[in-house]
Amino acid sequence: MRGYIFPFLIWSMVAAPLLLAICRVRRSAFLGITAFVGLAAVAAWIAFVGFGYRFSENLTSSLNGHVYVYKVGEPWQKGDLVAYRWKGGFGYPAGATFIKIVAGVPGDVVKREDRTFLVGNQYIGVAKVKAKNGKPMEAAAGGVIQPGEYFLSTPHPDSLDSRYAVSGNVKQMHIIGRAREIF
Repeated sequence: MRGYIFPFLIWSMVAAPLLLAICRVRRSAFLGITAFVGLAAVAAWIAFVGFGYRFSENLTSSLNGHVYVYKVGEPWQKGDLVAYRWKGGFGYPAGATFIKIVAGVPGDVVKREDRTFLVGNQYIGVAKVKAKNGKPMEAAAGGVIQPGEYFLSTPHPDSLDSRYAVSGNVKQMHIIGRAREIF
């Protein structure tokens, strides 16, 4: 979604004056509204892009929300949503932004019982044998989460998260920052 924000702001700065001109608004109102739209667009750009905020669109049903905002470098803790860069694989390009919940931090124990995962005593979910497209999915190993790594997941059964070997624990260097659901 990030790629659509700036063009939308530019379009709104161009469209507002054109609409006002077509509607034959008085010159003073025309200039005032045009200036307001322009200042609002610049303020939005500075507030979000200039201060490290980015937007991400959820393309799957792994989380309830559809649009998320995250701040680059904002600290997080266990239970928070985070944005991170996917390392690539399983149909997703390297560098794609994923949003997941921090379910395990360094020192936590990931227990794997067959294909059921728990972090500490908290139930995370079951790793599926096959994806929706029929590809086999290898479950990740259990064990103690190492320093600089995090177990990221969502409660959705189809979530591609740390339950699977293709993802595993996510390294801290791949985590962008804390995320929040917008809607």
